[in-house]
Amino acid sequence: MDAPPTSALHDPVLAWYDEHARELPWRERAATPWSVMVSEFMLQQTPVVRVLPVHAAWLERWPTPADLAADATGEAVRMWGRLGYPRRALRLHAAATAIVDRHGGEVPASYDDLRALPGVGDYTASAIASFAFGQRHVVLDTNVRRVLARAVSGVEAPAPAVTRAEREVATALLPDDPATAATWAVATMELGALVCTARRPACDACPVADLCAWRGAGFPAYAGPPRRGQAWAGTDRQCRGRILALARDADSVDAAQVEAAWPDAEQRERCLAGLVADRLLTQITPGRWALPG
Repeated sequence: MDAPPTSALHDPVLAWYDEHARELPWRERAATPWSVMVSEFMLQQTPVVRVLPVHAAWLERWPTPADLAADATGEAVRMWGRLGYPRRALRLHAAATAIVDRHGGEVPASYDDLRALPGVGDYTASAIASFAFGQRHVVLDTNVRRVLARAVSGVEAPAPAVTRAEREVATALLPDDPATAATWAVATMELGALVCTARRPACDACPVADLCAWRGAGFPAYAGPPRRGQAWAGTDRQCRGRILALARDADSVDAAQVEAAWPDAEQRERCLAGLVADRLLTQITPGRWALPG
């Protein structure tokens, strides 16, 4: 089965999205660009179900970039809770500060201005410009990449990193009308999240199953470069998470508490040093640490 003409995918995917899209706060008609931006930072490598309560609490406390920028970075880390990858909280705080300094406190609409903010890469800038401002941009998150790899390229999964050929496919597939292109971006993302999933794709529920090149080829297994798994137990990430959790729940944490949380002394010291170097913790006295002020 040959790859489908790209335009043939548009109508069924967009119609499916109209019927099946989840109601999420950052997709509401009244959602602010700041709400969209916060969601994009939080959703990186984190499931929607975990993001929802933190996103709501964040917007209640800091409804604008200026509100966040005026608060301490440590409070951003505290409110980040257990979402993981807490450096994202620092980057979001830095981006809010830059928005206040450079853009009068309003999230900028242009891709270039967004891309210039701290912590904002190509994907995040494209997603905010598309979802908050209805612009025409290629938005390539993991779910979109998987949908296009299967439906158009006939492979089970995309390469570990975005390739030039992959971007060319996505660009050719982007509808010309900006509003439709923005809807297409979120529709393919939703299709990958709910139907064309990594492990158990629900092909019987897919609106483009009859056009899918991967299905037509008999579902060939992924044959690209090895894909790294994300270990957790016993890793520095787990150790850092435990130490940071102590600091989030108290004004400060001492060496005895940290030792009780993680018995491996060498790993514990390495992770403490890393947290301080990353500005997620501040050493306030010898043997005592706190979230940054």
